[in-house]
Amino acid sequence: MATPRVGIIMGSDSDWPMVQKAADTLKSFGVEFEVRVMSAHRTPEEAFEYAATAEARGLTVIIAAAGLAAHLAGVIAAHTVLPVIGIPMAGGPLNGVDALYSTVQMPSGIPVATVGIGNATNAGLLAIQILGVADPALREKLHAYKTGMKEKVRAANDKLNASL
Repeated sequence: MATPRVGIIMGSDSDWPMVQKAADTLKSFGVEFEVRVMSAHRTPEEAFEYAATAEARGLTVIIAAAGLAAHLAGVIAAHTVLPVIGIPMAGGPLNGVDALYSTVQMPSGIPVATVGIGNATNAGLLAIQILGVADPALREKLHAYKTGMKEKVRAANDKLNASL
């Protein structure tokens, strides 16, 4: 197995059904990844160790999903120079808005790219775009993906207009 290029971490294994969409997206582009469960609050030492060793282990991007207080992405970003993509997870009394604010409102100097609440597919795609900066073959796959999206929309329009 090749060295993972992307790390996917989540605050709880209950996040996996949603976070799996990021993994599926990475798989569809042939990008190697690893998956771990860790918490900024319940296992802070493991989160620190993961972030501190990520670069040396060959990771290039980290995707971090968490709900409620959602400090996982920020804690990871504080301990690595690698790009971190946060996925705020829906749940709790605010249905993910609290997680969105916790993920996107990082202090100056600790950037976290943040996708929409629960939008793990976009997190996977953003990780692929970051990798694609230095990987022409991956960038070509992204071009094909975007072309395919346009073709689907055009086909839907043709079908709709033909039915009028």
